[in-house]
Amino acid sequence: NELNMRQRRWLELLSDYDCDIYYHLRKANVDADALSRKEREPPLRVRALLMTIGLYLPRQILNAQTEAKKPENIKKEDVGGRLVENSRDPEKVRKEKL
Repeated sequence: NELNMRQRRWLELLSDYDCDIYYHLRKANVDADALSRKEREPPLRVRALLMTIGLYLPRQILNAQTEAKKPENIKKEDVGGRLVENSRDPEKVRKEKL
């Protein structure tokens, strides 16, 4: 009889130990067989996620974006001059920064 890969791994693991393994027929070993089986879990129910966006949220986003674009806020957030380097019009940002 050829051993499958799972049986070979078990054989390799158990070969380090001095033990005797006895095979019991399933019928004779009902308790152990029942305990060794995984309990079948019912599938999880998935509920639909409902998210309502109020009319105020888009306005809050727009206000935050407008506020972030103000020159004084650009100066506060420009760590190491990265915004100037990566902007489309660096001269405009430099003038606003000064």
